[in-house]
Amino acid sequence: MKQLIIAVTLLIFLPTIGLASDKVLESYIANYDYDSRIEMKMSSKKLIDMVEDGKAVLVDIRFKEEHQTWGPTFALQIPLNELPDRLNELPKDKIIVTACPHKDRAIIAMSYLRSRGIKARYLTDGLIGLAENLRGDNALYFQKALSE
Repeated sequence: MKQLIIAVTLLIFLPTIGLASDKVLESYIANYDYDSRIEMKMSSKKLIDMVEDGKAVLVDIRFKEEHQTWGPTFALQIPLNELPDRLNELPKDKIIVTACPHKDRAIIAMSYLRSRGIKARYLTDGLIGLAENLRGDNALYFQKALSE
């Protein structure tokens, strides 16, 4: 299933990506191995630690209406369909972790960002998993860590 999502993502984006991006994506695919498969993913527990340490940024790629209804306030909110025009908003010195409630759009966003040479991963348990890991005392601790 995951390979199918990646293949569909590539078919969607490959025709629209410039020649330089084609080379980046081709190189990524040609060198894809088991380590690459692990490296493209991030759990919400790992994300929380990396955000606290200032090493990662969460990018919520859902539609604006979804953001307005619910979502993590600490995330950059860039809908997937706006991502190509808003790349300049992404920090260059951090790992970009893309997220949506599950992972379908997050995988598309991660693939696109990687085709642009950006260090990106997708949140394996989605925003729903992140919400589960930021409840009660965990939410309090996380907010305190962010404000320090």
